[in-house]
Amino acid sequence: MKLSWRVILLWTLPVLVIGFFLWQGTFGNATGELGKNTASTRMTYGRFLEYLDTDRVTSVDLYDSGRTAIVEATDSQLDDRIQRLRVDLPMAAPELIAKLREANIPLTAHPANKDGAIWGLLGNLIFPILLIGGLFFLFRRSSNVPGGPGQAMNFGKSRARFQMEAKTGVMFDDVAGVEEAKEELKEVVTFLKQPERFTAVGARIPKGVLLVGPPGTGKTLLAKAIAGEAGVPFFSISGSEFVEMFVGVGASRVRDLFKKAKENAPCLIFIDEIDAVGRQRGAGIGGGNDEREQTLNQLLTEMDGFEGNTGIIIIAATNRPDVLDSALLRPGRFDRQVTVDAPDLKGRIGILDVHARNKKLAPEISIEMIARRTPGFTGADLANLLNEAAILTARRRKEAITMLEINDAVDRVVAGMEGTPLVDSKSKRLIAYHEVGHAIVGTLIKAHDAVQKVTLIPRGQAQGLTWFTPSEEQGLITRGQLKARITGALGGRAAEEEIFGSAEVTTGAGGDLQQVTSMARQMVTRFGMSDLGPLSLESQEGEVFLGAGLMSRSEYSEEIASRIDEQVRVIVENCHDDALRLIRENRMVIDRLVDLLIEKETIDGEEFRQIVAEYTHVPEKEQYTPVL
Repeated sequence: MKLSWRVILLWTLPVLVIGFFLWQGTFGNATGELGKNTASTRMTYGRFLEYLDTDRVTSVDLYDSGRTAIVEATDSQLDDRIQRLRVDLPMAAPELIAKLREANIPLTAHPANKDGAIWGLLGNLIFPILLIGGLFFLFRRSSNVPGGPGQAMNFGKSRARFQMEAKTGVMFDDVAGVEEAKEELKEVVTFLKQPERFTAVGARIPKGVLLVGPPGTGKTLLAKAIAGEAGVPFFSISGSEFVEMFVGVGASRVRDLFKKAKENAPCLIFIDEIDAVGRQRGAGIGGGNDEREQTLNQLLTEMDGFEGNTGIIIIAATNRPDVLDSALLRPGRFDRQVTVDAPDLKGRIGILDVHARNKKLAPEISIEMIARRTPGFTGADLANLLNEAAILTARRRKEAITMLEINDAVDRVVAGMEGTPLVDSKSKRLIAYHEVGHAIVGTLIKAHDAVQKVTLIPRGQAQGLTWFTPSEEQGLITRGQLKARITGALGGRAAEEEIFGSAEVTTGAGGDLQQVTSMARQMVTRFGMSDLGPLSLESQEGEVFLGAGLMSRSEYSEEIASRIDEQVRVIVENCHDDALRLIRENRMVIDRLVDLLIEKETIDGEEFRQIVAEYTHVPEKEQYTPVL
């Protein structure tokens, strides 16, 4: 825990002041007690005895229980003037009193001041008292810090944030691109505000809503909108906050959370990333009394157990629904599962409109054009895109965001930061042929997506890039489109082989070959697009648990595995031959495009297609509408 300088000063000043007064009380009191006792010079005890023997001592005052004496004596060297001298007496000097009495020297003994003893006692006690007080102060401050030492007795208490009326600043109007999910959740708000509309016809309020979707699609944002719209007590907590190293803490926090919720019903509980605590039970090897499983058991009981939780609606979010326990997903616990998927074109337009409210856009910018260029982007991706464009605009000292900043921001988000352009060399020419190979094959195959841009400007790990933009939202992909994508991905390697020879091929096609192999294998094993027939030979999702992976058996024989490898090789080889043929037949236009690309470093899709059309027929890209 960090202490501010004000707190340190607040504690240091009293200590210094008290110490000063104690010093004054202990030592300054002696000064007051000695008063006249304070002499300018000191005298040794032996010298004092010499003065006593020569009758120079005129009076003696004893202080400090006989340990100190103030002596008045005459000095012949100073014309017999009387001077006051201080003498420290030894502890055992009984003969001194007798000598003083024999010499008839006035002797006065001053009793010790009791106040000095009290101050001395306080001086001895003040440091322990300040130490205990400081520790108490630190303990009190740390008790307000989550996880601090003061929380030792509160491990079992729920750490959920509670608000009587959650003012998140987010309403349903601020959420776009997930209209179906919004409609489902608006009903939850209506349940809370006007339950009689549903109970009058015998409808039961749902106990739980599970938001499922990829990261960045707006699950947590929807929960904030529900909290902002509902106007009822709202608890929010993350699934990982139930997990502790101590046994029983997670279950205790679940009990405490629902106890507080029942006291404030009707209310909402939002559990973010519920997969942290809701994973399948018994997934490990050998079982065991897993603390996380006990927490899940308690959550299951509280959601729909013997007592029930009337008036409490639980909203949970996860991007891993496949790992959740089946008992958690059944009706009665999570009655509804709302899928929050990546937005379509209309949804992206709505999201961009929301995030563009506080951005200064140039008049020529078209939100629809940006949405068409960003298929597959989630709401978080689109928000980041406009933010990157705004940063680039400020860096370039422009007053408004233009399409140039938008295009650069898309490239940066998708491929990474822009690198230093390559100098004209053999390596740059080879990369140019590689990228033009991708683009020419993609342009001349009818089923392939249209080329948007070809560039030699490095981004991320790529030395050059060829961008393709789908002409529509593709929910279903045909066999022809998959083979077209494989052929287009092999266009770069085919150009290297055809132009420079097989001995000069580079490692630049490594990522392309991984993509090609994956698509071809899925065609054979999942989509039934090979000579093996309409068979699904692999599950759609891999095993996510160690134990489940060890227990699973192979879904096909070794003979089928060999045939799968053969079919994958046949598909890739056929597409590779097609790519080589297209490169060979269009060598003249490829050379011209490479020279232009080296000169300009970037060619947009429209200019690319116009140049290719001067040499050969460019097929028109068709919209594919599947018949269901």
